Amino acid sequence: MSDEPERLQDMGDAAPARTTRRARLRLGRRGRDEPTAAEATSPRPYAETALEDLVVITGYSGAGKSTAMNVFEDAGYFCVDNLPPEMIRALVELFVHEGSKVERAAVVSDVRGGDYFEALRAVLEDLEALGLGHRVLFLDAADDALLTRFQETRRRHPLAPASSVERGIALERAVLEPIKGLADVVIDSTGLKAHMLRRRIADEFLPRVPTSKLTVSLESFGFKHGPARDADIVLDVRFLPNPHYEPALRPLTGHDQRIVDFVGRDGQLEAFYERLEPLLDYLLPQYVAEGKAHLTIAIGCTGGRHRSVAVTEHLGRRWRERDDVFVEVAHRDIAQADRRDSDRGAA
Repeated sequence: MSDEPERLQDMGDAAPARTTRRARLRLGRRGRDEPTAAEATSPRPYAETALEDLVVITGYSGAGKSTAMNVFEDAGYFCVDNLPPEMIRALVELFVHEGSKVERAAVVSDVRGGDYFEALRAVLEDLEALGLGHRVLFLDAADDALLTRFQETRRRHPLAPASSVERGIALERAVLEPIKGLADVVIDSTGLKAHMLRRRIADEFLPRVPTSKLTVSLESFGFKHGPARDADIVLDVRFLPNPHYEPALRPLTGHDQRIVDFVGRDGQLEAFYERLEPLLDYLLPQYVAEGKAHLTIAIGCTGGRHRSVAVTEHLGRRWRERDDVFVEVAHRDIAQADRRDSDRGAA
């Protein structure tokens, strides 16, 4: 299995940056903009293969490659883990060999394969030239999220087994950053729990059963800990009264009714709901009509502990009462104050 831990923490979120590799693939490995006459007329020997879909999974150690492979394995794909790019070509030769019954395959490519960028680009160009349908998924994550995941599992980074995890992350980022430009889909797993990442990958890559039910992820966060990283809609609730400045309320969270009462004491919270809820009532069916399967709404306050949590919980309770949406609730930064207090106590 690949080297990242399965458990994905609430460390932030980002909108998935998507980019196609079509323009890049028109440029051959020798720098030619157009194919030669011989290449243009050469047969595409594997265009009729039984292999219908090949997914190449790559990305940072700890970003969720194992989770991604599990998604495809559960969907019936033939899966192979930790292959250097050169071996992808050999594996594909087996897939397209006469008599092969493999129709769908997913391959996790390992950065430890050497000259990774040029080797992977060459393989992808070969697949394109041979007429093999394929897609590239890149798993990204913030440095802090990757570091936390390695610390929780007490594992060493594969690129720095004798050094620090921080050094391994930096080395891997330098190698893999150019690979994003070759990807069909880039998903940032920062802040996504494993089940949320699985759902996101399935929404992007697997055939959907026709349905009108929309998955709505409601996520609270704190602006001081970084912006929301994978949101379709961002709501800033910093205009509401801040319990942080009340010593008796500061240790509490937005789950506590005392926080809700404080935030709503002057009527601004209720007025906010009176305007926001009809807007969402209008918007969500529009997203369903456009075929969107997943919508992330991020609610931010200063620290992500009080106001944003209270609002997120309120919206979660309201939308769970509906039959046309499936609701997920996550709180990215609710434990940040606890972590800082623990660090100070340990010091």
